[in-house]
Amino acid sequence: MMLNTESRYLIKDSIRESIQRKALTPELLELIYQQNWFNLWVPKVYGGRNAKLIEGCRLLEELAYADGGFGWTVTLCAGANMFAGFIDSTLAETIFKQNKVCWGGSGKPSGRADKTGNSFIISGAWKYATGAPHLTHFTLNAWIYEDGKPVIDATGYPVYRSFFIDREDVLIHYDWDTFGLECTASHSFSISELKVSEERAFDLHPDKRVSEEPVFYYPFMTFAECTLAVNYIGMFRRFLDLFEKQLLIKASDPEWAVEKGKILFKKVDTVRHAFEEKRDRLYQLMEETWNKRAPEKEFLEEITTISRELADDVRIGTVNLFPYTGIAGAQRENELNIVFRHIFTASQHALLNIP
Repeated sequence: MMLNTESRYLIKDSIRESIQRKALTPELLELIYQQNWFNLWVPKVYGGRNAKLIEGCRLLEELAYADGGFGWTVTLCAGANMFAGFIDSTLAETIFKQNKVCWGGSGKPSGRADKTGNSFIISGAWKYATGAPHLTHFTLNAWIYEDGKPVIDATGYPVYRSFFIDREDVLIHYDWDTFGLECTASHSFSISELKVSEERAFDLHPDKRVSEEPVFYYPFMTFAECTLAVNYIGMFRRFLDLFEKQLLIKASDPEWAVEKGKILFKKVDTVRHAFEEKRDRLYQLMEETWNKRAPEKEFLEEITTISRELADDVRIGTVNLFPYTGIAGAQRENELNIVFRHIFTASQHALLNIP
């Protein structure tokens, strides 16, 4: 499931146009639909690719290496399409066998869903729906209310549930204006007193799955950690490769090569070696925990730890090396600068941030 040369060139050649558009180009979207990448984790019975975790994550890493914004969009939308395994199977088949289906939305609970019989009345606003311009369905988490009061669980916490909403029932607020990951078009959206049937509600827990494919036994938070971590990995690999190319250009100055060149090349090698050791361990852990009804808790905990460490290493490594890129790294059109911006926009995602 690796990225072929033609696709890699198309993605790279579209980077700057996607940034200008603040959205993926039609050619990139067509590539995604042709390759069925949004359905990476969707069961084959619904027309998806039903990828193993490790093979899907290796692909996402390569997409992020080619362009962080492109990889991030595929990752988040494919992650949302994976919800197909948690909704009614007949409904899932009807939706996902349609052409060009793309889900996306917000994971942070917001707004409210008032239970009325077998329906919910949903109102609220949610931020950061990656791929908003091309989504066919929006996903959201909303606090549950009954008889005007919040529903409280046995532990005393308010209850929320996940929902999916048709695009035409959502108001998109075109407010994504970041200095990186521009093409992800992660706009906010809102809903006002929308009545939806109970079949539009779902719960992202293995016990609530309606498909027996391995991905739906896998803890969702661990799945999210793995898929986000490989995006950081892909972007940082690209940054290191571009950084070394810049060093080679500077090394044409013999004085610079003697005074700084050897030190910086060694510094990059040290950073890369430590980074790749953790990367390899993450993939090993994916293999160890995959296709098991109850993955070992210590392995899941190690995935959480190592994915956060990798994200932190990427931030620190980029900050430490970036000052040596020279003015080239400060030029907005230089890919070094683009990757830098992608990394630090991605770093604002709370999931892999170490407190």
